[in-house]
Amino acid sequence: MSNDTFGITAKRAALDIFLPDGRSIQAEILTSDTAERVLEVVSQKIGLCRELLGYFGLFLIRFCKEGKLSVMKKLADFELPYVSLRSSEVENCRVGLRKWYLDPSLDSMLMDCRAAVNLIYMQAIQDIEKEWAKPTQVQRQKLEALQKEDNQTKFLELSREVRHYGYLQLDPCTCDYPEPGCGAALSVGNNEISCCVTLPDNQTQDIIFQMSRVKCWQVTFLGTLLDMDGPQRTLNQNLELRFQYGVESHWQWFVIYTKQAFLLSSCLKKMISEKMIKLAAENPEMEIEVPEQGKSKKYHIEQSWSKHYSSFLSRKSKIKIAEADCVLETIKEEGL
Repeated sequence: MSNDTFGITAKRAALDIFLPDGRSIQAEILTSDTAERVLEVVSQKIGLCRELLGYFGLFLIRFCKEGKLSVMKKLADFELPYVSLRSSEVENCRVGLRKWYLDPSLDSMLMDCRAAVNLIYMQAIQDIEKEWAKPTQVQRQKLEALQKEDNQTKFLELSREVRHYGYLQLDPCTCDYPEPGCGAALSVGNNEISCCVTLPDNQTQDIIFQMSRVKCWQVTFLGTLLDMDGPQRTLNQNLELRFQYGVESHWQWFVIYTKQAFLLSSCLKKMISEKMIKLAAENPEMEIEVPEQGKSKKYHIEQSWSKHYSSFLSRKSKIKIAEADCVLETIKEEGL
């Protein structure tokens, strides 16, 4: 929720911001403070370097039974965490601080800041405990030994070798592939959508969608479709995200029915942005404009690169990636 939406009167308030290890930090804020401002307040309390704030974000997180958690939404910079939390209809919802990047190699950018290392170390432990990251038995034993030694650097180095490390896992949802009504467990990160599909005969199938082959996607509010029979009714999902994907020599639409469709959309945009920035650093001769949370940053990328990433870009010496080229949303994220 943004300040302009409600005309909020600024009042002093205390807001608990939860860390990945379960502890909370009480931030003294104004009710009209944006997520960007609240993040600055929290960073000062924990000693997080200001120049690293872009690697972290505030999220609405639902704490479920049996210690499980669900990331409901990434709060945009302009949103008001205090208002968003109190207007949420979700039970046991809190504001949490998590890293906000999906390329595990970006851990290396944070290693000189003690507070940043502490945060990503706590989140790595949490993700393994929640089984979002899936180490082998040998990896688990080594990680447990490093955790006992409190060797954060070595722990994070080994964690980057773990399957789905740094990915964001969504709640169980449904999809239309390989056939309508299949249950799905989605993890998003490292330039891919990893999907474990449960088939009608209860067998599972792992499917990987590479972001380099995603042409576009859209989020749609299903509304009255919930009154109809269909796969989206199975888990009472009222949002869908469909994406166009390159399969052999043609484009095919795939549909995911999930209440976290906007969060998933944010993750897809984040992965594209991170890929653009990395390629910009490697190829300084071509200009490219990458939108990120309403701000545009220009980079220069070599023309030959477009041959390898033509799924995202047209082959031009100067390329501007508009947000509309990457995502076509029937409902805007800013409206939630």
